[in-house]
Amino acid sequence: MSVLATTKMSSKGQVVIPENIRKKLKLKSGAQFVVLGNEDVVILKEIAPPSLSEFDKLITEARKQARTAGLRKSDISEAIARIRARK
Repeated sequence: MSVLATTKMSSKGQVVIPENIRKKLKLKSGAQFVVLGNEDVVILKEIAPPSLSEFDKLITEARKQARTAGLRKSDISEAIARIRARK
């Protein structure tokens, strides 16, 4: 069942997530969110970094796709050098 609560925005644009919602969703201090706004609706979606096993899977897939595309380590080093030269 959904939990309903009200809150308000401060003059600095800060919004407090009510305690009962924080507890139900097990939100901790420092939690990060992506914020979506559309017309009169604001949606907060908690985001978290991937676990080490998820990260390993992501790296493995990225390496596989890089090999398929013919990408070499030197290509990455060259791209980084080009971008750094622009600054």
